Amino acid sequence: MKRRNFAHRPGCAVETTLDLIDGKWKGVILFHLQAGTQRFGELRRRMPGITQRMLTKQLRALEDDKLVIRKVYAEVPPRVEYTLSEIGESLRPVIDTLRAWGEGHQERLSCAPAPDAVKTPDRAA
Repeated sequence: MKRRNFAHRPGCAVETTLDLIDGKWKGVILFHLQAGTQRFGELRRRMPGITQRMLTKQLRALEDDKLVIRKVYAEVPPRVEYTLSEIGESLRPVIDTLRAWGEGHQERLSCAPAPDAVKTPDRAA
């Protein structure tokens, strides 16, 4: 995946970081890989909302950006494992901070109202 050139632009460091972990799934994949080496199927089970195609695409992008290491074993059936690279590990504090912030604001940001907040409108007869 081709990266944009952020040199000499205000906020370029933030843009660079967000460009690397952009999208709905990259941060989630990086979070799950913090637990250690994972196989494709394990990652897929941990993220039930992602399609096989999207997981493959996101893992390839993370590998291209040197955040994830992909190891293929020469056996039948083939076994592929993914682990964080040294650069990917350096994102651990960023991912942990995003997680902590999300946990602290999850209830407020939730789309679903709290059960006791749902009121039945009064109907005129």
